[in-house]
Amino acid sequence: MIKKQRNINLGAAALFALFSLLFFVLFLRFLIIQTTGEVKGQTLAAKAEQMYSESAKIDAKRGTIYDNNGEVIAEDRSSYSLIAILSEKMSPDPEKPNHVVDLEKTASELAKFIDLPKSDIYKILKTGKDNNRFQVEFGSAGRDISLEAKEKIEDLKLPGISFSRSMKRFYPNGVFASHVIGYTENKLNEDKKNETVGMMGIEKSLNSILTGKDGSYQFESDIWGFLLPNGEEKITPAQDGKSVYLTLDQRIQIMLEDTLNKVDQEYNPKKMVAIVANAKTGEILGMGQRPTFNPETKEGLEGSWYNEAIELPFEPGSTMKIFTLAAAVEEGVFNPNEQFMSGQYVIDQKSTPISDHNGGRGWGTISYLEGVQRSSNVLFTMLANEKLGFDKLEAYLKSFGITKLTGIDLPNEKPGKFLYNYPREKATTAYGQGTTVTPIQLVQGATAIANDGKMMQTHVIDKVIDPDTGKTIKDTKPEVIGKPISEETAAIVRDYLGTVITGEHGTGKRYAIDGYEVAGKTGTAQIPSKSGGYLRGPTSYVYSFIGMAPKDDPELIVYVSVQEPDSLNYGDGSKAVSEIFKPVMKNSLQYLQVEPSDNKTVTKVTNPDLEGQSVQEAKQELSRQGLEAIVIGNGSKVTSQIPAKSEVLMPGEKVVLKTDGDLIAPDMTGWSLRDVMKVAKAANMKLNSVGNGFVVKQNFKPGSMMREEEFLIVDLDKPGVITQEPIENSEIEEEQTEKETVETSNEGLDETP
Repeated sequence: MIKKQRNINLGAAALFALFSLLFFVLFLRFLIIQTTGEVKGQTLAAKAEQMYSESAKIDAKRGTIYDNNGEVIAEDRSSYSLIAILSEKMSPDPEKPNHVVDLEKTASELAKFIDLPKSDIYKILKTGKDNNRFQVEFGSAGRDISLEAKEKIEDLKLPGISFSRSMKRFYPNGVFASHVIGYTENKLNEDKKNETVGMMGIEKSLNSILTGKDGSYQFESDIWGFLLPNGEEKITPAQDGKSVYLTLDQRIQIMLEDTLNKVDQEYNPKKMVAIVANAKTGEILGMGQRPTFNPETKEGLEGSWYNEAIELPFEPGSTMKIFTLAAAVEEGVFNPNEQFMSGQYVIDQKSTPISDHNGGRGWGTISYLEGVQRSSNVLFTMLANEKLGFDKLEAYLKSFGITKLTGIDLPNEKPGKFLYNYPREKATTAYGQGTTVTPIQLVQGATAIANDGKMMQTHVIDKVIDPDTGKTIKDTKPEVIGKPISEETAAIVRDYLGTVITGEHGTGKRYAIDGYEVAGKTGTAQIPSKSGGYLRGPTSYVYSFIGMAPKDDPELIVYVSVQEPDSLNYGDGSKAVSEIFKPVMKNSLQYLQVEPSDNKTVTKVTNPDLEGQSVQEAKQELSRQGLEAIVIGNGSKVTSQIPAKSEVLMPGEKVVLKTDGDLIAPDMTGWSLRDVMKVAKAANMKLNSVGNGFVVKQNFKPGSMMREEEFLIVDLDKPGVITQEPIENSEIEEEQTEKETVETSNEGLDETP
């Protein structure tokens, strides 16, 4: 008994000791937590706050890209997609259904707001229902729903009809300097989160500036996640991306794109490049190419990865001769009346002779000025070798920037290859063969000739502004980067280049523009073959022209090149180039209100003030002015007009008249994107274009009612017929002569009248 009592006492003591130890450990742990406020290195207060707090992300908008007049080129917009919930599991209470109940009624109501007939909507709903799908969407017709349309659909309170929201990058102009602007893609970042990343052009080079910083909204909640009445809230505002203003001019760029479309349809060339630059500032007002792509849909991107104007050097042909000519004039070794024997020129006994582009026959003994007009390779070789000397020519070419990058503010600019080692290479470089350059190098060098000897830095970024504060982050000013020739030399060179267009023997006659004197130089360059030598064929050339106008005080420089047009005769190449250069230069000068040269008259129309007039009166007035009236509305009075009053317009241009009453959609089939933009602006609608060319389809049927703030969507393609300007008799004669003088030599070529 005593032994049993002893065992009980020992057990009790052991238990007491164990519980005492546990109590001591717990007390010590409590004391440590009370003192440090941490458990396993984590602060308990922070964990508690985290447990009873919620946060939501506030999306930052990517910066908007504008043209030089503040017109939107690229912007982020809220995009809504229409969804129909079909699963009955979403409706626990039959009295308050959360799925589509009445398919017929739902289809009938939705057809009023999306571009799908009732029958198609019903079919989508019925098929989804029969296949037990949880939800269905409505293709492209159900995407990009405007906020106004979304709210009107929500007001109908249709069971099961919902929307998903996302931020989307919009390019309202469609194909518009696409390689300059670039495009974006959604990619996973290091934190495995989706972010929008620029992939080309300005979107890529200024990605860090355009990318905003997301904000957050934090609040205290109960255990179920509901906001506490007196809980603390903390809002960190989103910082939107910076606004970027470019030097591009929307109107000039759209004129350029329209013209490229027409020539592309008519001649189907392999490539085209065109640049419009301000001769006095180096600002790029327009830059386009074919092939190209739509930055929003990515259509065409697979065959158009490079900006041809800055990334792909090529042998320029005779457009290079303007720099050799300028060097000779500056050195005082070019006498326009001095005579030389054309045809062939022997550099050394080891090389084949340099030949003129008419098979080396030449034109006998002619003057230096006639040699410029005829684009004689022999003349320019002789100027380089005998008059200047190859070393001095090299120094001048370097001063014109031919041997280095221009430094234009676009990504991926590539240098050409300056082939200048042997006498023949030096000779061929003088007239544009062997050495390679980019179109932007030619344009930048030409600013020295156009701008009284001062070479300007080419650029596309005008300024960068913080949209929240209005503060200017960057402001690009015109920059003189060299003065390779004097003001006097520049004027003389322009006069000589003017005779290329006006002279009896000039190769550039077809580039003459009514009302404006043009100075410029043609080019017809052979294309190197991958197997060596040059491509052979009647149009296996790069046809080009670089021109400036008005000649005596140039405002604009326009460069155009067309590679391998699909036509049967040699003359069509330069004709294709002229059909881009002439309308773009002339219309741009008129748009910029540049006065015609020598008081010559030029056809232009000032848009009358039509607001407040009756529709009939307005249409009659526009008809008298030679303009076309497009009425959007069923009212009797004109309430606004696009283009605005007093703007200088081209004869035959469309003027959109908005009336009181409902907005009525016109038939836009065959229209250019430029004219569609007028309708979108007048109707206060958001434009979204798909494809390239001219309108073949529109989401609002002709005669149907349009609504402000909604999307106007047009599909663009190449129509079957494009009306071209009539060919003048002189051009027909020129073209016939060109057919007779197709070149057979491997020298730089030129159109030969």
